[in-house]
Amino acid sequence: ALLRREREAAPRLDPAALEHVARALLRRYGVVFWKLLAREADHLPPWRDLLHMFRKLEARGEVRGGRFVAGFSGEQYALPDAVGTLRDTRRADATGAVVAVSGADPLNLVGILVPGPRVAALASNRVLYKDGIATAVLASGEAQLLEKLPSPQQWEITNVLMRSHAPAALARLLY
Repeated sequence: ALLRREREAAPRLDPAALEHVARALLRRYGVVFWKLLAREADHLPPWRDLLHMFRKLEARGEVRGGRFVAGFSGEQYALPDAVGTLRDTRRADATGAVVAVSGADPLNLVGILVPGPRVAALASNRVLYKDGIATAVLASGEAQLLEKLPSPQQWEITNVLMRSHAPAALARLLY
């Protein structure tokens, strides 16, 4: 017979601790909504408790509620500074800036918020963003492009993704 284990109910946090968690999430992401928390630890308070705290913070005028990220339903909350930054980013021209982040970084939202296969939160994995858009991932030592690019750009993107980043002190010794 199959036995079903019931999950233990998470202990309710006192309001001060809950506010601390809500503010930490806002500082980490700038904008918070339920789908974003899929990547967070299981011991995080449930969304309904956080939602209540975000509503309190909005009533105090400390955060803003609204629709900041398209394609996701439900309530979204943002720091006032993040709203301005989002507007500026939307209006900015593409510069071709390329940034590679670790798979363990909170910005690894591929497969959660960003289309593509989910990338495990391991330090050896990487996600490459070009102009803020996930372009390629490195998982299990293999590079995978998330969008079609011309051959020269594919080679360049793969090179950046495969390149290991040594600390500055170590890099001076190596080169």
